[in-house]
Amino acid sequence: MTPGHGIRPRSDTAHARATLDKAATENFPVAPAFLPRAWRDGLMAVYGYARLVDDIGDGDLAPGGRDAVLLGLDAAAADDRLALLDAFEADLLRVFGAADGPPRHPLLLALQPVVRDHGLTPEPFLGLIEANRQDQRVARYETYAELLAYCELSANPVGRLVLSLTGTSTPERIRRSDAICTALQIAEHLQDVAEDLGRDRIYLPAEDMRRFHVVEADLKAPTAGASVRALVAYETERARRLLNEGTPLVGSVHGRLRLLLAGFVGGGRAALRAVTAAGFDVLPGPPKPTRSGLLREVAAVLRTAPRKG
Repeated sequence: MTPGHGIRPRSDTAHARATLDKAATENFPVAPAFLPRAWRDGLMAVYGYARLVDDIGDGDLAPGGRDAVLLGLDAAAADDRLALLDAFEADLLRVFGAADGPPRHPLLLALQPVVRDHGLTPEPFLGLIEANRQDQRVARYETYAELLAYCELSANPVGRLVLSLTGTSTPERIRRSDAICTALQIAEHLQDVAEDLGRDRIYLPAEDMRRFHVVEADLKAPTAGASVRALVAYETERARRLLNEGTPLVGSVHGRLRLLLAGFVGGGRAALRAVTAAGFDVLPGPPKPTRSGLLREVAAVLRTAPRKG
């Protein structure tokens, strides 16, 4: 039976669940229980898509090549990230009605009814694929503007999808959402400087590294020196300003969506606070916020976000 057609083996369902379970490791709540079931299902389907495409781009797929097979490739292609991304894009087009049948991968099959029910368009999904293609070609960013352009592909589509899923998308909300998502992406980059360097990627703009007299060898040290800490502090403040720019989005919506968006902003603030609490020394490993710290930040967002409407 062709992968993706007919009844799915339990092993494929478990394989997809292992990807979805990674939601628990994110800086922000992905689909908390207080949301309506339809929203939770939609958010988890989008998360599964985004997590899988990132795992392809980062080389973090489960061993054994099962994802390659599910996408119609040979298991031996599991190490060819660009081939996998191409196959993933072809499967995405099946979600949107390509002529050669339903999606093959179970995470994309789960996405199909969400796309149909909410009238989602391909563009945000294609942006996430292109960001991961860029990760295979671009390992350094010369300017902050170049990094922001990357975040436009790698992060901002997720926020736009959340707004579309909840029927609350407007130009102003999209602008605020983009600021939040870019800030979350930068916060993650700051937490993961050492891990990214292990993949030969640096998301600290080269112009900023020069400004703070930081060279790549400094990022390979077991702990950060004064120059690296100053650089990370500078980028942390930039991310904090972006979060503040986006925070009015929380006050522009009501009810449970307000809680969800406060969770995103609070998660970003808690991550940046963890970086700050580590003295901006991110080289030993990712500084992670505590659950109590996250809840405090979410509560602060809910208290201070101005209400509109």
